[in-house]
Amino acid sequence: MAGKALSLLPPLLLAAAGLAGLLLLCVPTRDIREPPALKYGIVLDAGSSHTSMFIYKWPADKENDTGIVGQHSSCDVRGGGISSYADSPSRAGQSLVECLNQALRDVPKERHAGTPLYLGATAGMRLLNLTSPEASANVLAAATQTLTQYPFDFRGAHILSAQDEGVFGWVTANYLLENFIKYGWVGQWFRPKKGTLGAMDLGGASTQITFETASPAEDPASEVQLRLYGQHYRVYTHSFLCYGRDQVLRRLLASALQTHGFHPCWPKGYSTHVLLQDVYESPCTAAQRPQTFNRSTKVSLSGSSDPALCRGLISELFNFSSCRFSRCSFNGIFQPPLAGKFIAFSAFFYTVDFLRTVMGLPVATLQQLEAAVVTICNQTWSERPPGGRWPYSLPPAFQLQARAPGERARLPDYCAGATFVQQLLRRGYGFDERAFGGVTFQKKAGDTAVGWALGYMLNLTNLIPADPPGLRKGTDFSSWVVLLLLFAAMPLAAFVLLLHRARSAKSPSAI
Repeated sequence: MAGKALSLLPPLLLAAAGLAGLLLLCVPTRDIREPPALKYGIVLDAGSSHTSMFIYKWPADKENDTGIVGQHSSCDVRGGGISSYADSPSRAGQSLVECLNQALRDVPKERHAGTPLYLGATAGMRLLNLTSPEASANVLAAATQTLTQYPFDFRGAHILSAQDEGVFGWVTANYLLENFIKYGWVGQWFRPKKGTLGAMDLGGASTQITFETASPAEDPASEVQLRLYGQHYRVYTHSFLCYGRDQVLRRLLASALQTHGFHPCWPKGYSTHVLLQDVYESPCTAAQRPQTFNRSTKVSLSGSSDPALCRGLISELFNFSSCRFSRCSFNGIFQPPLAGKFIAFSAFFYTVDFLRTVMGLPVATLQQLEAAVVTICNQTWSERPPGGRWPYSLPPAFQLQARAPGERARLPDYCAGATFVQQLLRRGYGFDERAFGGVTFQKKAGDTAVGWALGYMLNLTNLIPADPPGLRKGTDFSSWVVLLLLFAAMPLAAFVLLLHRARSAKSPSAI
């Protein structure tokens, strides 16, 4: 009976089935083998407070596409930033060893020699270079000596300019979010209509704001013109040195010592001894430095949980008294009107994320952010004593250490940090409620950290072409043909099968 049924199968059905099988055999063998080989790149982000190592990877046959370079792994270097080793430069190089040894494991051995390795230093080293160019050079030389001992393709240790730091952060964010160019399913590249995002970065020693603008900048020093994937971009960028989180905290500490004798931004019940050398050794506190002081003196300082006084201290950081342009942000710096949406990362993210997740406070609007700042600045410090009673007659909800017992080292500074972020965005950069609604506080895009490091590597390795890309290399033309023919053969086979069943149902032999 089976043989009779097979003999009734129309020749067209056999042909369709045979075509499908033949097409499967025609798929190039490399399409069914393991994924294509990967290339790797390593960037050491030598920030003011710490150094991070990022290892990136991308398919070796798709270098000039967009959105294909991703983060493979990362490593946080123990200790402070390399600028903190000014008095002992050799330790700057030694601090990198643990993460570099991880890179030896994370990058396949056969790829070591072809993997570019970069070290880029930011505002911490810019400050050191201002005060002691010799110490800065010694630190970079010590780092270079360590880096050249590894089998990677080391391409230099450099201090990024303030402008580069802002622009490369903007490039990273928009590259990862595929805002420059996108690959459509029909096989064509196109520029997404959503446009680019502005980028705001808050580091330890500086903060950057960068966004695309339509008009030429009144201050040429704040404008960068880029050509990426055949598209021209006019970008405004500015970096404010001494307005990074750590330097702002140091400046506030100096003001608190000289103005109040207590710290209004610290929680009530918290006190510590402050070494004057730590306060005044930075160029950022040079204007506040007493003419004579004992560097080794320690001063006891206590917190008072006073949101209004804290806001007053932070307001003094911004100068709006003069502007020689048609418009300025602060300190007489030109800034065009804010345009489009923004992504805020680094310490912007960590500060707002603490308010959202640890404190459980809404921060979707400027009004909510301001209320959240007041709430955290009203927190006290003390833990529940052994007797079990809460000091200050306040419940645990108002005890900062009860909220986040695992973050003791950073807890005293969250009020100051949150107040500064709120003031910088609203008063400094001029975000109103509408513009603030377009700000996303984000640490990563996909699995890749947002920051200047990826944009820096993309630029130095020419992974973003100036001209539009050709057809994508990821899918061979023969593979497209096979897929299309398969899609054509399947409905044909189904139609023939239905036709065969209909004829079989009418035939007496089918009973």
